Amino acid sequence: MSYLMVAGGLVLLTLCGDFLVRGAAALSLKLHIPPLIVGLTVIAFGTSAPELFVSVGAALGGYPGIAMGNVIGSNIANVLLVLGVPALIMPIACHQAGVTANALVMLAASLLLIALAFTGAIGLWQGLVLLLAMTAFVGWTIATSLAHRREKKAALANGNAKDELGDDVDPDSLPQGWPKIWALTLAGLIGLPIGAELLVTGAADIARAFGMSDAVIGLTLVAVGTSLPEFAATLISAIKRHTEMAIGNVIGSNIFNILLILGTAGVAAPLGGKDIPVTPEMLTIDLWVMLGAALIVVGAVLIRRPIGRVAGVGMSAVYAAYVWFLLATGGMT
Repeated sequence: MSYLMVAGGLVLLTLCGDFLVRGAAALSLKLHIPPLIVGLTVIAFGTSAPELFVSVGAALGGYPGIAMGNVIGSNIANVLLVLGVPALIMPIACHQAGVTANALVMLAASLLLIALAFTGAIGLWQGLVLLLAMTAFVGWTIATSLAHRREKKAALANGNAKDELGDDVDPDSLPQGWPKIWALTLAGLIGLPIGAELLVTGAADIARAFGMSDAVIGLTLVAVGTSLPEFAATLISAIKRHTEMAIGNVIGSNIFNILLILGTAGVAAPLGGKDIPVTPEMLTIDLWVMLGAALIVVGAVLIRRPIGRVAGVGMSAVYAAYVWFLLATGGMT
């Protein structure tokens, strides 16, 4: 049964990743919104749903440590794995207008989390700080989107604009009618978390059968599993040549993970009986690996060069080394 769950999860992730990318790409054209913004909002929020369910559920259930580990682990996986592997197929574009500012927001969110972590725990007031920062980010994103939409409509009226999906993308290959666009987008948003849940549950059962401890399963399989929607969406984006949405997906998901998900979990944690603890290992290792991953994205954006195959190999290798370290130090049951 576990192997069937893994297989079913992989099928759902593949199909629903394709649905979400096609629907979101068509949505950006219909609404005259940059694909980067769609990646930062629609795709990022949808693919962050597993982290939200896992982290808030863990906080309410009296297991707040899982919430912190899930967010940190997912943000590391989002950069090193979710961007690294698709880059082996197609270079990930990093030059879009607005991507620099959003990458810096992701870096600022990472630094804010580290600062709050040194208070010893993430509780009510720390959660409220994160949620306040999330509110400011959403307001800024909406204002930016509306301004771009007005500029794009004016440019289209003057005949000075073209589609923003790139020269390799055929707009006719995307769904045209609103019902199909929304159907594909919603199917992707709903199906990706279900596929991730099936794959994580099946893989965790298999891992336990081989003697892997629950702690290591949480740090590896849960973190990677909740990043699978991002991975599926980014991989399909690379295959479909919509890489302009890939970097937005990762940046947006990492911002959402820290500000919205950990903020919500921090507010909910007291209801579960205790605040979210910050372990010594997180303060000395994991948070800094997360910050290093954020700096990789910022560096790629600032030099305005695509993340190519060489960088993809390096990022994937670093992630493999990090997981090996977790397994080597976490032990087996």
